[in-house]
Amino acid sequence: NTTHKSVHSTCVRTTEARASMAELDPSKYDATQIELMNEKCLVVDEQDRVLSYDSKKNCHTNSIIKEKLHRAFSIFLFNSKGELLLQKRADEKITFPSHWTNTVCSHPLYFEREDGSPASEQPELEEENAMGVKRAAKRKLLHELGIDYPNAEDFKFLTRIHYLAPSDGIWGEHEIDYILFLRADVEVNPNPNEASEVKWVTADQLRAFIASSQENNLKITPWFKLIVENFIYKWWESLENLDELADVSTIHKMV
Repeated sequence: NTTHKSVHSTCVRTTEARASMAELDPSKYDATQIELMNEKCLVVDEQDRVLSYDSKKNCHTNSIIKEKLHRAFSIFLFNSKGELLLQKRADEKITFPSHWTNTVCSHPLYFEREDGSPASEQPELEEENAMGVKRAAKRKLLHELGIDYPNAEDFKFLTRIHYLAPSDGIWGEHEIDYILFLRADVEVNPNPNEASEVKWVTADQLRAFIASSQENNLKITPWFKLIVENFIYKWWESLENLDELADVSTIHKMV
């Protein structure tokens, strides 16, 4: 049985009470991505304590985003040659479409039954060793990139960042983002509704890619920029000794 920290007693649904709430017009947005905006994210305080849950749509709506801080993760997958896997987010994505980013970025979820009642199991809520986040990472590696990695325990949790970034006038991000590293040789089969391109890069190639992104009209996600500028290269140089660099108690505030 999966043990988890229950938030059934504290999680209540937030209604769309504001007239300024973003609308998901099916003539403007992809139907699959609209459906995914109904998923329930974990709303947290600045200490990353779960307070409630709300739809992915509400958690990414600029007009209320400051009060919708939620838990997220960013995966950095390296192969045995030490190359990092990047993805270009699909044009169909509602937030940050057509942006280059790290391997996978997503959210642990609060699960409900079809009738809207809480699911009896909440595997992505488990706090110990960040196992809930790691299970979510395993799920999204398969969903976005077709990577069926067997062991959630193998993700290395390094630290967390708190950031706020608009995507456009309607959507944005306000997240406590868990940084997860994984080293594995994998077969990549991207879901075209999630990722339009993938590429493996060395550290030097990533430096050149980021440096030339503006002149080449390449868009980079803001969280990926923050992680690259502040953390990634020192970790990349120490893939064999990540335990020494992990700082799981700190939430680096970058807002």
